[in-house]
Amino acid sequence: MSGPGSDSGTRDVPAATGPRVALVTGGASGIGAATAARLRTDGLDVVTADLGPGADATLDVTDHDAVAGLVADRGPFAVLVHSAGVVGPAAPLTELDLEDWREVHRINVDGTFVVCRAVVPGMVAAGWGRIVTLASIAAKEGNPGQSAYSSSKAAVIGLTKSLGKELATTGVLVNAVAPAAVATPMNAATDPAVLARSRALTPMGRMGRPEEIAELIAWLCSERLGFSTGAVYDASGGRASY
Repeated sequence: MSGPGSDSGTRDVPAATGPRVALVTGGASGIGAATAARLRTDGLDVVTADLGPGADATLDVTDHDAVAGLVADRGPFAVLVHSAGVVGPAAPLTELDLEDWREVHRINVDGTFVVCRAVVPGMVAAGWGRIVTLASIAAKEGNPGQSAYSSSKAAVIGLTKSLGKELATTGVLVNAVAPAAVATPMNAATDPAVLARSRALTPMGRMGRPEEIAELIAWLCSERLGFSTGAVYDASGGRASY
């Protein structure tokens, strides 16, 4: 029976058919590695891709040909978790080198674009897919001394919202997760003052753990999700208020 606001002519989100293969970029460590492990417990065949050691495939996410080759060889992928990214240098905007700015945006923004563009056609053809991008609380708040990182992650949110709307009727759902500081190798080189500020602003008073973020991502990658796309999910220990 239809409820208020329902539309009997709207196509339900289909269930996945056949074996589900997931691509996790940045999958050699941190949130990516924790997510890969969590998705495997859900029965997915996971391919991790990273420039660091320990991944299933060595991949520069900004290299269109390399990404296309991986999708051709190991895909099509039913799930993409795009976790690859960099923090970049901590410095006031007026002291930030232009090449450092461009490098952060090349990896965080161009990489998201390149990988999403490569996997979307296969998902649309299958009529089912899940894409989760990794943004940051910095994208919403703008961390002082991190203009390159904050703006690059804000761009990831904008891309995610746009792509989610583009694919809303295809069975492919696209969402972002915006963590506060998480105890990962990527943050090991982050300015301690930046991390201290993040902890001070977090009501829980601590950094997140990769497995906590992975649990949220796993839900966003699952068939349990059906009516959410183009959304941003906070994982901030109470820091986010909007």
